[in-house]
Amino acid sequence: MAKRSAVDSADPRLRRRDLRYRRRPMLRCRDAADIRAFVDDTGVCLLFPVQGLEVPNVYHAVAGFAKETSPNHDDPTISLTWRTKDQALGQGWWYYGKLLRGKATLVSLSLLPAFYALSDNFGDEDDYLAEYQAGTLSAEAKAIYEALRTHGPLHAVELKRKAGLYGDENKTRFDRALTDLQGGLKVLPTGIADAGAWHYAFIYDLVARWAPTLSEQARLYSRPAAREAILRAHLRNVIWASPRELERLLGWRRREIETGLEALVAAGVLLRTDDGVEIQEK
Repeated sequence: MAKRSAVDSADPRLRRRDLRYRRRPMLRCRDAADIRAFVDDTGVCLLFPVQGLEVPNVYHAVAGFAKETSPNHDDPTISLTWRTKDQALGQGWWYYGKLLRGKATLVSLSLLPAFYALSDNFGDEDDYLAEYQAGTLSAEAKAIYEALRTHGPLHAVELKRKAGLYGDENKTRFDRALTDLQGGLKVLPTGIADAGAWHYAFIYDLVARWAPTLSEQARLYSRPAAREAILRAHLRNVIWASPRELERLLGWRRREIETGLEALVAAGVLLRTDDGVEIQEK
């Protein structure tokens, strides 16, 4: 049974949120072009809904309402969502990877430099060494990164072998390291290979190689300006949020959240409310 849509609520903020999420039949994404426009419009969204994370997602935008996810890949909503994600890999439509809270995230190319500006990357393929020496990058993540750096794009099965992490006993370590690398905007999936037991495996590459001008674009942002750009895009989507929700989603320090919000309030972009901040209606 489908969840009750926020459209049915009397709260006007929830109705505004549903419009941004395309959770209305007349606004739903009907094809890959619509999904591409949705990602460009939202700036940042998830592929599927995640309990406890208030972020727009492609799956609901395709359904046109807050639909429960289903394991049935014959479901047309699942089919279009998954097929478009696969088809778009390597086409440069958007960034796709496990960015927000380790979940499948899509970021528009216009907003990606802001995220990159907040990362520990400077655009060189050997940036990872400083993090490893500082103890913030695991040995497994270093091995994966170096395998890609040396051998070029690799599908997941071959990547495990080249990184010395093949076998069931290494699965958890490999998966955790690969998620950390995606969260740090160092590695991303760029294609699909017919490999492994399921004949389906992501092909991974270095972000610095996939987007060689990204570091130059990121240098246009100071760290405060990058946070403000991300907060502005996210609040435009969700309409309102509390600092605690933002802290949990983005993984920033509370002081960084508050400084960014104060700047946007001062600029007239946000309003302070009893339960956090709310985007100003235009």
